[in-house]
Amino acid sequence: MKNYTSRVSVEKTISLIERALAKAGASNILKNYEGGVITSISFTLFDPTFGKTYFIRLPINVDAVEKILFQKIKRPRKETIKRIREQAARTAWKLMLDWVEVQLSLIEMEQVEALQVFLPYVFDGEKTFYLALKENNFRMLSSGKKEEL
Repeated sequence: MKNYTSRVSVEKTISLIERALAKAGASNILKNYEGGVITSISFTLFDPTFGKTYFIRLPINVDAVEKILFQKIKRPRKETIKRIREQAARTAWKLMLDWVEVQLSLIEMEQVEALQVFLPYVFDGEKTFYLALKENNFRMLSSGKKEEL
C-alpha cells in the first residue's frame, strides 16, 4: 500500500489538498466532519464547457485503510491500536492528496476535463453521483453491447 508509512499529519495533508484545489480553480472549499473527525472535503468547481458550477465531495474511508493495516498484525496491543488508527488516517489522506494532484495534472495537461475526473463525486446534498448510480443498479449506463439494427 502506497503511503502506509507517511508521517505527514492529517492537518498538513488536508491543507495541501486545499491549496492544490484552490490553485486549480476550486472555490468554497469545506471540511466535512462527523464526530469531530474530518470525513471528506467538499468544494465547488465551475465547468466552462457547460457554464455550470458543480459541488464536489471527496470522501475518505479511514476504516477501510485501518482494516488493511490491521491484517498485518496478529494480536495488537492497546497502544498499537491507537497508533494504527492514526496511521490509517495519515495514509488515507496522503493517498487522497496524491490522487488529487495526479487528476489536477491531467486536467492541466488537457488529457481530461475537470468534470470527467470529478463526476463520480458530484454531490447533490444527499449523495454523490456514483452512489446514486449504484443505488439504481447503474441503470443509466448501457450494457456496453451494441444493439443490432
